[in-house]
Amino acid sequence: MKVIVSGSTKGIGRAIVLKFLNEGHEVVGIDLLPASIQSANYTHLTADVRGELPKIDGANVVITSAGIQLPDEDTIDVNLKGTINVIEKYAFQNDIKSVLTIASSSGRNGAEFPLYSASKGGVIAYTKNVALRLAKYGATANSLSPGGVTTSVNDVVMNDAKLFKAALDESLLGKWAEPEEIADWAYFLTVTNKSMTGEDILVDNGEILKSNFIWSTSDTSCR
Repeated sequence: MKVIVSGSTKGIGRAIVLKFLNEGHEVVGIDLLPASIQSANYTHLTADVRGELPKIDGANVVITSAGIQLPDEDTIDVNLKGTINVIEKYAFQNDIKSVLTIASSSGRNGAEFPLYSASKGGVIAYTKNVALRLAKYGATANSLSPGGVTTSVNDVVMNDAKLFKAALDESLLGKWAEPEEIADWAYFLTVTNKSMTGEDILVDNGEILKSNFIWSTSDTSCR
């Protein structure tokens, strides 16, 4: 299959590219940065997802992973508008089989910079709209919402032992996902999956369920 991946140079996007290459697919990567992968089956196109995009015909799978994690308005432009730009450009044609957007657990729980949370919540909602419009092609569209992932965008947390422990403690399983695990989910949702569409898949090690019930120990009424 022919697969387009935006944000293909680093982190989750790069792991997704490698997964599809290892499975024998043709991959076209779109990123502002130079290529970080060399393969006969990989084509790298340097482009800004917010702007004019190069022509790519016959994509079977479109995956949007380009994103930034900043407390400013560029976050909406890249994470939400960039996602929309890529999918509207490449997905709505007869060869399409599946679309996947990389959202975030922050799009569900709001626990991030305000604009980041809003951008990812928008991605989740937009993907449902895509599913409605892709159905006539027999194609699926889903979003994937990771919690903490061990990528360079999170170095500011991971490089501080105390801060990283506090972050890990916010998950039920006490860990973050590796980008390769997210890539496995991406492959399943776009290749193996044929019947699920319009859904958001949360892969967060139980972060969203982690809560502390605070109550008086002297109250015996609920024992």
